Amino acid sequence: MEIYKDLSNPDNQQFEELLNSQLSKINIEEGKIIEGKVNKITEKYVFLHVDGLKSEPVLDINELKTMGLSERIRIGEKISVLLEKLEDKMGEVVVSASKAQKIKGWDKLVEAYEKKEPIMGKITSKCKGGCIVEHIETGSLMFLPGSQISDKPLKDISHLMNEPQKFALIKLDKVRGSACVSRREIISSFKKEDKAKIIEKYKVGDIIKGAEVKGYSTFGCFFNVNNELDVLVHLQEISYSRVNHPDEVFTIGEKHDLKVISVDKEKLQVGCSVKQMSPDPFEHIENYELNKVYKAKVTKIMDFGAFCELEPGLTTLLHSSELSWTKKNVSAKKMFKIGDEIDCVITEIDKDKRRVAISHRLTLENPFEIFNKKYPVGAIVNGEVINKNEYSLFVKIDDINVDAFLHCNDLTYLNNGEEELAKYKKGDKITVKVLEIKVEEQKIRVGYKQTQKDPLDWFSDKKKNQTITVKIISTDNKGLTVRPEGCEMDFVIKKSQIAINSGDARPSRFTGGEKIDCAISEIDLEKRKISLSMKLLEEIEKKEALIKYGAEGSGKNLPFSSLSEDLKKKDKEK
Repeated sequence: MEIYKDLSNPDNQQFEELLNSQLSKINIEEGKIIEGKVNKITEKYVFLHVDGLKSEPVLDINELKTMGLSERIRIGEKISVLLEKLEDKMGEVVVSASKAQKIKGWDKLVEAYEKKEPIMGKITSKCKGGCIVEHIETGSLMFLPGSQISDKPLKDISHLMNEPQKFALIKLDKVRGSACVSRREIISSFKKEDKAKIIEKYKVGDIIKGAEVKGYSTFGCFFNVNNELDVLVHLQEISYSRVNHPDEVFTIGEKHDLKVISVDKEKLQVGCSVKQMSPDPFEHIENYELNKVYKAKVTKIMDFGAFCELEPGLTTLLHSSELSWTKKNVSAKKMFKIGDEIDCVITEIDKDKRRVAISHRLTLENPFEIFNKKYPVGAIVNGEVINKNEYSLFVKIDDINVDAFLHCNDLTYLNNGEEELAKYKKGDKITVKVLEIKVEEQKIRVGYKQTQKDPLDWFSDKKKNQTITVKIISTDNKGLTVRPEGCEMDFVIKKSQIAINSGDARPSRFTGGEKIDCAISEIDLEKRKISLSMKLLEEIEKKEALIKYGAEGSGKNLPFSSLSEDLKKKDKEK
């Protein structure tokens, strides 16, 4: 530009005017969409000419084919591109045709959204919560929620896939660049005029016959009327009794008569009621009495029980816990079917809360009361093992359908209850003694060892400090395990009770199998507590020796190492 620095020359002035006029026509900025003319085509690339750029932008042929612009790959054709950089590190111009297409497509979506105009698209694939819709004109992808596919539930949408159809734009997020569309809104708009004519036929107080249950909601139930109108029955209009969810009362496909209670011609909605088809039963609830037997009709069966009708409109819940005395977690499906009339007892009437509670088991004789009368505590009964766990057996009494609990500690008098429990299996016959009956809590406790001879009876004629002979069964660091002659129970002589002299109180002195004498240090048959001691026997014998042999010399012949010292102490006391 230095050669044209002198503007006094007319030629230089003319060149400056031409240069400024040319640059003013070209407005090129990064981030804008520009038009480029195809100037050159190779096997892989397309070169564009853009006025005002110092070099030719280059596009990948595969990118253009993917975008559906194969027809534009000809000399002289114009292609819109997004100018990303005027010059990169290599000095090249960076452009993108796909980004330009997306931006143009987004602008068209924004325009259609603002004008509330429908757009043409096609469902290309399914995704979590709905489908992906492609805008046919621009190729932009949009989200179609599952609830917006149709105005009625569709199990299969294969017939809608890849079919060009209209969609309504219901949401645009300009920050994230995402769009949400609805097919349902398009369908509903066609039906709106027809729906207004249908609703004009209904007025408050009309009775609709045979409306079909179509679907549930947390706030009510939807019914289909003559395949031309959907009406709502609010949760509070289902029954005079309390209803937590419509599925407690209705089943999809059922037909019911409805009463029209509201008509909204602006919102094109009709509100109906089921409970108003019958008089309010709570107005004469005083006719029912507690603890009295009534007939109830099973209207619906659930996992947690059954809903029964005492009279039209008066629905009550029969909970599974009130079905049987003996069966736990019993299923109402196995006991009843819809339409059955069963006996029940009213256990609660709450007029304020409009709630009535019933029980079926109270109409049956309580087997626990029968058991208590027939087999009081102390009775011997026969039963069968029907179940077991890690610490007990469950015994079914033969002639009464009740289960009794038998703890492993009540299987044997010995200290190996868990080992004894392992010997039993389901189906084993067993004779037990009734130990405890709780009718109100429906609990019976029995024992097997109480039917057997108690090994502690061997001590019934024994007393404290009495000497007995035992056989050493085993030894360990804690003491000796011994068994008295004629007794079937083992006892432990602790290490501290083996001898007076701590040096002699060693379990290792014994190998097992020896017979030794010991004394009973404690005996309480009621608490089943027996303690044995060799040390006590030694103390008793030493005391007797002191009484019998008072002279020091005579004590030397005794086998006790400390006897002479004890005699000297006795002389000093005299």
